[in-house]
Amino acid sequence: MARPTRPELSEFAGPSRKRSKVLGVILSICLLISYFVFFSRMITLTTRFAIDLVLFKAQKLGQWKDILMWFHNSPQPTMRFIVLTAFAFCATVFSQSPQVDSFLATQGPIAKAGMLANIGPSGSKSSGAKAGIVIASPSSSNPNYLFTWTRDSSLVYKTVIDQYTRGEDTSASLRTTIDQFVSSQAALQQVSNPSGTVSSGGLGEPKFNVDMSAFTGAWGRPQRDGPALRATALITYANWLIANSNTSYVTSILWPILKLDLDYVASSWNFTGFDLWEEVSSSSYFTSAVQHRALREGATLATKIGQTSVVSGYATQANNVLCFMQSYWNPAGGYMTANTGGGRSGRDANTALASIHTFDASAGCDSVTFQPCSDKALSSLKVYVDSFRSIYAINSGISANAAVATGRYPEDSYFSGNPWYLTTLAVAEQLYDALIVWNRQGSLNVTTTSLAFFQQFLPSVTVGTYASTTATFAAVTDAVKNFADGTVAIVAKYTPANGGLSEQYSKSNGVPTSATDLTWSYASTLTAIAARNGVVLSGWGAQGLTVPSTCGGGSSGGGGGSATVQVTFDVKATTVFGENIYLTGSLPQLQNWSPDNAMLMSAENYPTWSITVSLPASTTFQYKYVRKFNGAVTWEADPNMSNTTPSSGASTLNDIWR
Repeated sequence: MARPTRPELSEFAGPSRKRSKVLGVILSICLLISYFVFFSRMITLTTRFAIDLVLFKAQKLGQWKDILMWFHNSPQPTMRFIVLTAFAFCATVFSQSPQVDSFLATQGPIAKAGMLANIGPSGSKSSGAKAGIVIASPSSSNPNYLFTWTRDSSLVYKTVIDQYTRGEDTSASLRTTIDQFVSSQAALQQVSNPSGTVSSGGLGEPKFNVDMSAFTGAWGRPQRDGPALRATALITYANWLIANSNTSYVTSILWPILKLDLDYVASSWNFTGFDLWEEVSSSSYFTSAVQHRALREGATLATKIGQTSVVSGYATQANNVLCFMQSYWNPAGGYMTANTGGGRSGRDANTALASIHTFDASAGCDSVTFQPCSDKALSSLKVYVDSFRSIYAINSGISANAAVATGRYPEDSYFSGNPWYLTTLAVAEQLYDALIVWNRQGSLNVTTTSLAFFQQFLPSVTVGTYASTTATFAAVTDAVKNFADGTVAIVAKYTPANGGLSEQYSKSNGVPTSATDLTWSYASTLTAIAARNGVVLSGWGAQGLTVPSTCGGGSSGGGGGSATVQVTFDVKATTVFGENIYLTGSLPQLQNWSPDNAMLMSAENYPTWSITVSLPASTTFQYKYVRKFNGAVTWEADPNMSNTTPSSGASTLNDIWR
């Protein structure tokens, strides 16, 4: 006998009597199966059929919205409550996602082994890297990632240090590799490089050779997130050491490293630099967010160990960064713009990564610090995810409110612009973090900003606060958990059988591509698993912060500064392949007329080259553009151009190369 065809949910749009009858059958089946699963703890073919029938297939979620809307419009409030509660209970039973559980149980150890294999000197794929040095990937061609990036290394070691300090892995070998990281970073800070020396900007150098020598090739430099991320990793270690009666190591070994990084952040946070994707030179939200975190927790640690002379300066600059962070918000688009320059839409994994790497559960759903469950972070996440629904073939046919593969940003063309494992996992991690806070505080809040995010899961939801005792809370949190698990399931689907994680997977067929065994991909798997398991890391000081009424600029040594404004420089200049346009001028923020340290402009809108710089308000300055090609430097013709910055806001200067 042929197997009966599974009914499509579109059939539920018929006459109300037929619809009510069908829904009654579904509810009965769902509740009976829930009862069976609860007592037997078995997943049978019957439950799988019920899951299909009741809608937990991503492709049917859109039709599910019609059913929920019918419930919402029902004239019987009691019936609505019963139905919603019943389905929430069913969702709770079926949201255990056995496939995701199984995948992560297997993938977790693989990810940890893959991560440690890329750390020198003993990692099996570390390719001769020095002790404590993290290689981005063992891939040495197409692309060549056999280097060590300060950003990647710091994020990886934050994961390692978290596992050690929370007692998940207290092995002597892990402690040894942490101490080797400390030593390697102390040495790298002193390596002179194309960005400068330790005292003249060299801490902003993004990457080094694996033997700890300077990489002197052309690159997008400086990148100012590395020192902040390194400080955060080491501060986590420092706090654990202090709690375990080893303050002397913190003051004698860690603090000198930390102070160099924190001083750099305090003095240069309002200078432009390349973003975490190494493509856009401007101000970047991810960079600003991690700089703010580092300064906050740096000031707290300094107080703890008696280094009080820097506390005021760090706190002042942290307030200035926090103020500046608010300027990235795009209220019309409902998302946090990734960069102040670059000519793209600004929808970017940059901001989701910023949210999860500055997560502080004690801050709740604070939007000022862009916490994962804040209305701005949730709205921004939806806009980011939705931007990939129609541009990847592997997302074709998936409902508009179901999980999809995501990449760096929708305009990406690197390796033809594919989804990345770490960016897809970031979506899941942000939602797991949000669930942690909602469950801890026993409620969730829907605002006009986040309404679209919540309505994709429950169309009937309205603006308001929903306690954990309500059916709405249960329905929404279950749906969010299922969406997060669905995102992980996408990663599982396109992870090869051996668990190896490349940088990207093809937008056409999901085949892994670009650099193999990307260390950051493995680390992102481990942090997502921790978030899914409800792990709450120590806070960093985000709780209760308020935005200063005026923004200030940075100054050397972490001191206070005057108000700043954003000035965008646009110049039309035609170039030959390999030739670039730079900006320099009479202010420290414009590199004091230094052609060597002149700031590379973005050619995103060629022939217009662009860069946005934070400059002191109400200040007159001079500037010029510089060409660099094959080592030759060509200055723009005289005279110097002059301008005065406004007292507030922003301005744009439109020039033509002379």
